[in-house]
Amino acid sequence: MSPTPTDPPTATFGLIIIGDEILSGRRQDKHLGRVIELLSARGLSLAWAEYVGDDRARITAALRRAFASGDIVFSTGGIGATPDDHTRQCAAEALGRPLELHPEAERLIRERMEEVAREQGVPFEPDRPDNLHRLNMGVFPEGAEIIPNPYNKIPGFSIGQVHFVPGFPVMAWPMIEGLLDTRYAHLHRRGARIERSVIAYGAMEAALTPLMEAIEAAHPRVRVFSLPSVDHPVHGRHIELGVKGPPEAVAAAWPMLVAGLAERRVKTGPESVRG
Repeated sequence: MSPTPTDPPTATFGLIIIGDEILSGRRQDKHLGRVIELLSARGLSLAWAEYVGDDRARITAALRRAFASGDIVFSTGGIGATPDDHTRQCAAEALGRPLELHPEAERLIRERMEEVAREQGVPFEPDRPDNLHRLNMGVFPEGAEIIPNPYNKIPGFSIGQVHFVPGFPVMAWPMIEGLLDTRYAHLHRRGARIERSVIAYGAMEAALTPLMEAIEAAHPRVRVFSLPSVDHPVHGRHIELGVKGPPEAVAAAWPMLVAGLAERRVKTGPESVRG
């Protein structure tokens, strides 16, 4: 059946963040928040995220799940050519494919090495051992497509809907944004969602559960959420109760939530809308 404006196609997005430095606390992850922002700006949302250390077996297992999921997945980190970079090899193992030097990646890496040599005022020596080693950054699983890197030309790669970018935010974020605005531009706003919520004072989640279930039963295109807080600096003990989904579905369900709180004599506070 063809999609209609009230029945938009959906896409599920996932994120894998790879690196011991994140799990050890040596670096704070910045990718999760930024990817959520990039998706939200386009009316899209992140369905899941996973952190994985530099362990080949765990990375391979995570990538095997990603490839099998059918989701659009961004994987950050581990695609360099140092001993602690395992992502390229794990992707090949997860797929059962050989690794090979991608010709376009090779061209871009050599081009970048020549530029660096010029900037340093030294001759470019393509067969120098360290330059030959740098070509490993273009060794991807067979059948990979490259992801352009506007920062320094060293590309990432895609296999189907799983996309591999460096761990450096200055490179990863423009590369992910580029994918969203080219390959996935057709998804923009089609799954647009908003959240509308209200502060409910003194209520208990258990007492509100029947209302939440009734709203979802009557309005299947929305999801009800409750975010309790016991020590908020402004509102004290309260629940932020709301509905999220397509704007027209949220507008239809909202009166039921408000009426349900009034029937239960729940004191309410500020409302908010996020999109």
